[in-house]
Amino acid sequence: MASPLHSIQLPLDDDLLLMQTGSVLRKVKSRSWKKQRYFRLQDDGMTVWYARQAGGRTKPSFSISDVETVREGHESELLRSLADEIPLEHGFTVVFHGRRPNLDLVAGSIQEAQSWVQGLRRLLEIITSMDQQEKMDQWLSDWFQQGDKDQDGRMSFPEVQRLLRLMNVDMDPEHALQLFQDADKSESGMLEGEEFVEFYRALTQRSEVLELFDMISGDGQKLTLLEFVDFLREEQKEGEQASDLALELISRYEPSESAKLRHILSIDGFLAYLCSPDADIFSPARRPIYQDMSYPLNHYFIHSSHNTYLLGDQLRGQSSVEGYIRALKRGCRCVEVDVWDGPSGEPIVYHGHTLTSRIPFQDVVATIAQYAFQTSDFPVIVSLENHCSREQQEVIAQHLTEILGEQLLSTTLDGLLPTQLPSPEELRGKILLKGKKIGTLEEELGEASGDPEELEEPGEEEEEPEPELEPDPLDFDETARNEGKRKKSKSALCPALSALVVYLKSVPFRSFAHSKAHYRLYETSSFSEAKARRLVKEAGNEFVQHNAWQLSRVYPSGLRTDSSNYSPQELWNAGCQMVALNIQTAGLEMDLCDGLFGQNGNCGYVLKPAFLCDPQSSFHPERPSSPTLTLLIQVISGQQLPKVANSKEGSIVDPLVRVEIHGVPGDTARQETSYVENNGFNPYWGQTLQFRVRVPELALLRFVVEDYDRASRNDFVGQYTLPWACVQQGYRHVHLLSKDGTSLHPASIFVHIQIREEPDEDED
Repeated sequence: MASPLHSIQLPLDDDLLLMQTGSVLRKVKSRSWKKQRYFRLQDDGMTVWYARQAGGRTKPSFSISDVETVREGHESELLRSLADEIPLEHGFTVVFHGRRPNLDLVAGSIQEAQSWVQGLRRLLEIITSMDQQEKMDQWLSDWFQQGDKDQDGRMSFPEVQRLLRLMNVDMDPEHALQLFQDADKSESGMLEGEEFVEFYRALTQRSEVLELFDMISGDGQKLTLLEFVDFLREEQKEGEQASDLALELISRYEPSESAKLRHILSIDGFLAYLCSPDADIFSPARRPIYQDMSYPLNHYFIHSSHNTYLLGDQLRGQSSVEGYIRALKRGCRCVEVDVWDGPSGEPIVYHGHTLTSRIPFQDVVATIAQYAFQTSDFPVIVSLENHCSREQQEVIAQHLTEILGEQLLSTTLDGLLPTQLPSPEELRGKILLKGKKIGTLEEELGEASGDPEELEEPGEEEEEPEPELEPDPLDFDETARNEGKRKKSKSALCPALSALVVYLKSVPFRSFAHSKAHYRLYETSSFSEAKARRLVKEAGNEFVQHNAWQLSRVYPSGLRTDSSNYSPQELWNAGCQMVALNIQTAGLEMDLCDGLFGQNGNCGYVLKPAFLCDPQSSFHPERPSSPTLTLLIQVISGQQLPKVANSKEGSIVDPLVRVEIHGVPGDTARQETSYVENNGFNPYWGQTLQFRVRVPELALLRFVVEDYDRASRNDFVGQYTLPWACVQQGYRHVHLLSKDGTSLHPASIFVHIQIREEPDEDED
């Protein structure tokens, strides 16, 4: 029986009816793994279950809310590779949020495949258009279905007790029974739909919010307009806009029409406001593009990917165009292409001299052309590592030119020698090639400088060379460190390919003095993580000044064969623009990356602080001199925290909150609350953590919730990371994300944030 709660109201639709009846589909993982499974959309309209055969034991396959998009068969890399045995018109692909692998399915007919494609897309439209209350209703409906073990549309007290443990609640049985009986208005000994909603409301009473409401309300019953304005101005730090904002928020969140007319806010309206985007810790004003995008490229941090083609490790991982799709759709603006000679004269992309799989270069370029500007209009940089013979370099140039067409920037914007790099705004919709180039722009544009340095471009020898996985014959980027051992003649570089490199000519790095004396603003150097980190420590100010006029790219150590990552923070501290990460690997480093680039419309470009854009800057990331700010964070409570992945059904988390500051070394710190035993549903901490920060412009704030384990390492529950500049003060909710960066709605923590200037005790 369907849940009597507010589930999705499915339209009368032949496609959805077919999905609810169910279909036998072939699940395809590889050429050798293709198995039939029975898939069916559940009555809730939100989940698809599967069984080995119709009538067999069913298991959940996926929730519609986990789906990002649905592609047809010809768009699937895997199904295209099987076109000789599978009709592409029969296939479709379910693409999930985060890093979950795609689900490739093949139907028995074109009509059946189209029914699933159109039906899933319709459900996605419904979910995307849901408001906050509808999402909460759906969340409740999902829990009701899980708790209603015999699926009769009602819940007995034993079923409720089981559900409480599923929801991370450890409650005294007598108290639980009292709440159950209070909600059981029909006195039937069972909870039906609306009775269950009443039970849930009693369960989720926010005593800390009621206490706050009583504190700011004159009569404890309502907030007058004046009281709400005072709260917004004094606590929420909304400043001069508090009066107008109060009226807007009452209109937006107060459920009572009569209260709206009287310009007052009830406790329900107040709670709705506190849980809304307006009271999110991340300032709504910083979500869209808010920065000036007309500065030169080197004035921005640029979201950058390393070995973008890999979905796994660097030795045996799968190479796939899906890596480029995922990177570009998450706002990445610098992708890497590692090209080698392939069969039949067609270049291939893979991690050379390893067991990683291979994909055609032509497919990679076509994918970049299709997805480059779906998330952001600002320019995409293709960092090309060319390991090809001259003949296949000609093919590379041909594919780039023919497939990218007008998207590819192949000459300076105005045909003149640049006096500064163009801006993201000027380069909207353009794809730029980063790689080696024969000669200079001056020579191309008839303004040759005759610098003898350009005649040989000697390679770089690292002081601490890292083990190489492959000997690279002509690497545009990352193997400059070995060029000294195997110099290649300039004639090995194909002129047609060289001509496509305009503003991003790769040059080896010798020293900051050498770069300043011999290099031009359109030339860029790459640094291994070890070398870059050493330069930050030994010559931090020089690195800052270098990055104020020239672009730098940093890449992970060749020893990271597991595709792990280094912390990007210390390289951002020195103003390095393209700090490339293995974005297929979740963890702290990618949380920082997602946190920094989650602002400014997720466009992949974030304006650097002014002191990182000045070629005469005195800033040193290791020794900053600036006034100190004090950050006070009261961690108040948590709401609906999820269970730890793969935990036992009866287990309940013991949550603690750790707050981390990531920034310059003197600012980097972490503190945590104590843990709350056996309560992931509504834990209360009420503890204040204090931090001192000197360079807020470079600071990221990270909240981590963990399940305390006294015998071993704590388990990850959720996290949220954001830039200091995006933090809203006052009473705020922090909406948690999974390790993969996907929403854990409605899981959150409730905090109070205060930032104040303090006299610097270290100064005389």
